[in-house]
Amino acid sequence: MLTEPHHEPKVRQGVTTELIGVDGNSYAPFHSHEDFLRFVELNSGLDGNPPLSGKKWSTVDQYLSMFTDHVAVNVAYILGNSPVRICAMGWDDRPASAKELANMQAILQEGMEEGAFGMSTGLDYPPGSYADTVELIELSREAMRLGGLYHTHVRYSLGDRFLDPFKEALEIGQQSGIPIHITHFYQRTTSPGGAERMLGLVEDARDDGLDVTFDSYPYQYSSTRLLIIIPQWAHNGGPERLKEVLRSPEGREHIRQELEPRAASWQDMWLTYFKRRENHRFEGRSIAQVAEMVGKDVVDALCDLLLAEDLQISYVSAGAHLATLPKFVSHPLSMVGSDAVLLGDYPSPRTYGTFPIILAEYTREERFMDLPNAIRKMTSFPAQRLGLPDRGLLRDGFKADIVVFDAKHVKAPATRTQPKQFPIGIEYVIVNGKVVVDEGRHSGAMAGRALRRGRAST
Repeated sequence: MLTEPHHEPKVRQGVTTELIGVDGNSYAPFHSHEDFLRFVELNSGLDGNPPLSGKKWSTVDQYLSMFTDHVAVNVAYILGNSPVRICAMGWDDRPASAKELANMQAILQEGMEEGAFGMSTGLDYPPGSYADTVELIELSREAMRLGGLYHTHVRYSLGDRFLDPFKEALEIGQQSGIPIHITHFYQRTTSPGGAERMLGLVEDARDDGLDVTFDSYPYQYSSTRLLIIIPQWAHNGGPERLKEVLRSPEGREHIRQELEPRAASWQDMWLTYFKRRENHRFEGRSIAQVAEMVGKDVVDALCDLLLAEDLQISYVSAGAHLATLPKFVSHPLSMVGSDAVLLGDYPSPRTYGTFPIILAEYTREERFMDLPNAIRKMTSFPAQRLGLPDRGLLRDGFKADIVVFDAKHVKAPATRTQPKQFPIGIEYVIVNGKVVVDEGRHSGAMAGRALRRGRAST
């Protein structure tokens, strides 16, 4: 957003507030500028590695100050545990000492006092994924003491790779007392069990008194940085060590023994976001196709491309079980979240279509839910979950974040092979009382504000 502040893929589908810093991957605080740059490189397949000339920060307060009146939408920030861990104990895969844990709690406290709404984890993303359950419980106790939320992409490699990852998230809530929000909650195509058991796990925890919610997106296509498929041991020590592993024959052989697709097959994972001209031919191609094009096996093809592209490749996959998605999206505990990656020529279509497809297909056409409930899942429910006291409803005294759409004709034309298509039927978007989308076109207004916990409207 700081380099593309119009934020058209999101504001033109009616988004007026973005929650950033999810999945444990956030950009403040960093006590070392070198560590900040290393983390940007590591996470470039999710957020890019744009030029940030003149844009520097080291604290949450400084970071949030970059957004007000400089971007088109509001920004709420949740503090990822990766920078917290890096600041306190570096990049290594090891348990935290008591002193390091206390230091992490102090960093978390400072970040929340400066406006963060809680802590996020992405337990498939090193180095935050190196945190064990005990560490996360203790950090969550600190976040809970300050009125925060625990927002988690669960540890999908844990136990049965089905219910056990979510049981860990619920245990963190039960042991710390913090409200739990599970992000991008859906049944995977590779799941060994069904949707009813997943939803039942969350429902039972809610019935037992745990404050738990989740978000889901309405597409079968997931997306993230390609590095997520590289085994976590290869990341131990930071991006320099990772690149050493990717270069070495021994490292590649070790990876070859463990690597598996995060979809039904390598044919169901499509690469995007190449910066080198000679690699643009791979845009939108499956991993299986790319390996065939270069005449290499999958491991050698991916390692070579990651090194050539400075780790910044993204991918889209057919990851969600399409038939059961409506059960998650329409569930009473569910909110709508796009989880959008905005990079490359072939992002997931949800980057451009999440919210209009809810209005068009899930509501108007298939009637999985009624229109008022669909709107609540995109507006008042997430605003209340974050603790935004004057947003999410049309009410006197509330901030004027308003979307005007044609309920009979709204639709999302974005597809996997043609994802960069703006929605139809969303004519006006107003942010803080200023018209940002006017008759379906961006007005150029930079009306967004940084929303801070405890003083969210300033």
